[in-house]
Amino acid sequence: MDTQQQQSAIKGAKVLMVGAGGIGCELLKTLALSGFEDIHIIDMDTIEVSNLNRQFLFRRSHVGQSKAKVARDAVLRFRPHINIRSYHANVKNPEFDVDFFKQFDVVLNGLDNLDARRHVNRLCLAADVPLVESGTTGFLGQVTVHVKGKTECYECQTKPAPKTYPVCTITSTPTKFVHCIVWAKDLLFAKLFGDKNQENDLNVRSHNAASSSKEKEDVFERAEDEDIEQYGRKIYDHVFGSNIENALANEETWKNRRRPRPIYSKEVLPESLTQQNGSAQNCSVTGGDSVISAMPSLGLKNPQELWGLTQNSLVFIEALKLFFAKRKKEIGHLTFDKDDQLAVEFVTAAANIRAESFGIPLHSLFEAKGIAGNIVHAVATTNAIIAGLIVIEAIKVLKKDANKYRMTYCLEHPSRKMLLMPVEPFEPNPSCYVCSKTPLVLEINTQKSKLRDLVDRIVTAKLGMNLPLIMHGASLLYEVGDDLDDIMVANYNANLEKYLAELPSPIVNGSSLTVEDLQQELSCKINVKHREEFDEEKEPEGMVLSGWTQPPATNGESASTSNNENAVDVTESSSGSEIATKKRRLSETQPENHKKETQNVESDDDDFMEIENPMLVSKKKKRVE
Repeated sequence: MDTQQQQSAIKGAKVLMVGAGGIGCELLKTLALSGFEDIHIIDMDTIEVSNLNRQFLFRRSHVGQSKAKVARDAVLRFRPHINIRSYHANVKNPEFDVDFFKQFDVVLNGLDNLDARRHVNRLCLAADVPLVESGTTGFLGQVTVHVKGKTECYECQTKPAPKTYPVCTITSTPTKFVHCIVWAKDLLFAKLFGDKNQENDLNVRSHNAASSSKEKEDVFERAEDEDIEQYGRKIYDHVFGSNIENALANEETWKNRRRPRPIYSKEVLPESLTQQNGSAQNCSVTGGDSVISAMPSLGLKNPQELWGLTQNSLVFIEALKLFFAKRKKEIGHLTFDKDDQLAVEFVTAAANIRAESFGIPLHSLFEAKGIAGNIVHAVATTNAIIAGLIVIEAIKVLKKDANKYRMTYCLEHPSRKMLLMPVEPFEPNPSCYVCSKTPLVLEINTQKSKLRDLVDRIVTAKLGMNLPLIMHGASLLYEVGDDLDDIMVANYNANLEKYLAELPSPIVNGSSLTVEDLQQELSCKINVKHREEFDEEKEPEGMVLSGWTQPPATNGESASTSNNENAVDVTESSSGSEIATKKRRLSETQPENHKKETQNVESDDDDFMEIENPMLVSKKKKRVE
């Protein structure tokens, strides 16, 4: 009977898969072989050579093609009778709205970034569709189930923020190669190829603050008739030569530090590179922009080879030339992408030249790409295991076996003689601003911070909103959308450049903001607290967002715990036919060795995860008889 019920649930289900990478390939195959007959796949990526060693639905002939489409075609060859629809698109596109999600019985995630995962989580909450999350990194993996009102949502627990570094360390006193990578991709790459209107103080690295904005612009702006190679040498000499010399002028900085060495192009490069390297026409172009490469014309083939200063300098100039020769239309709109070969080459070369200047060991392209993309290389077996677990949880969801849902962790080494550790899911966190609407608190200097800072650093970066709308009381301060007229757009853009306290409806200490995203059908409150000073090392953004407060104990129950265990209260209903309700209460004072341990890893097979220590999770569960 149970088998018949299960087969009926599977055959009648309409499933949405988001992601067709390492996990996605295994998941689609497993779904098809398990009897699912109506599957939709969304993935915006194209197939790369580096995918082929673990994404087994793809072949070399598929390189450059849509992952979603090729995966669909591959599975239909051995399951031709089922319906699989592919979308080569970004899941954040407007067509994938709440109404689109409502047509599905369950959503299965195999994504590679926090932003998209949060977006899908919010759409599933708004559409009231169960979500099964997953991720792998190396030998580790996990699968979690999120059902509105029954289990915690994906954002009920804070996700560790990506590692940030103080601006002063990045721009003036790097000591690690990762500092050079961040400088190369977030400052130099962004300055040369990204939004020209964004603030970037790459030019102001001297002790003399008298440099004018015009002088800054003269360095990085390329004249219409300026030779690309000469422009590249000018940039090279500025960022690796004169900037370093200016920094050395401040003797106080280098009293207890190793002094960097200025490097100029004439010291390491021949007078003309055109004859030696060939022209930009001879670059490697086998498909889209992501496979344009500076390496072939320079005779560089092995990405694991360590380049010297001269080779890095040649790659720097050649990559810059190729951006202007082959991708000129994109300049001004580019952001660093670890899957963009030319971008990775440019950032690797720039980071290595800077590392050479500061006496930091150089790294290969392979190593630099891993650091820039925060990559841990994948294990195909882990992907297959996690895909199987996703399908198991999806079947439970379709059968509505809520008391059997499990968060399952795939471990690298046996623990309690287990490599797979299942844990009961938690109830929704009453302090979650996404599913419980608890207000957030923002500490910010309202007199020195602009609305643009709030939008970029908080609303977009931290809250993950795509089309934000910001209201202060009855005043609409900012909105994004295609239906805005020119006057409204101009007014909102003008507001972006105003300090918070000087807006038409001033934001000051005690102000309460409403921030919405209509696409995600998400709304939250932010209570503003004015603060004058911030620690530049610990709080480099100049603002602090908080709001994950522990709810107080109620009904006489104590929220305290011993030093050995985090107490968790679980109350079961007396009726076995009813869904058990679980109440979680964690200690307000968690011992250091029992705090939630997580790690953010983005693997090169596009599977992203936050791994919670399963041993610590198991200690959080305590049944009340």
